[in-house]
Amino acid sequence: MATGTPDSQARFGQSVKGLLTEKVNTCGTDVIALTKQVLKGSRSSELLGQAARNMVLQEDAILHSEDSLRKMAIITTHLQYQQEAIQKK
Repeated sequence: MATGTPDSQARFGQSVKGLLTEKVNTCGTDVIALTKQVLKGSRSSELLGQAARNMVLQEDAILHSEDSLRKMAIITTHLQYQQEAIQKK
């Protein structure tokens, strides 16, 4: 009995080590999967933010272009009036 006890304890210890190693590997795999998902999610958020910034920049460019066209229309009208005035003289 005394000789069987250390042997059974060694087997039990190795069994526990094997289970612990398996659990650690599983947890490591889960952490890697979670990290990949978080990085993927954070990148999606980053891309969405970049798209929103680009949209705002485009909107500003469109508004500026619209304002420029309005001013050019006013200048064109004034130049037409001046041309008519010159032609009348």
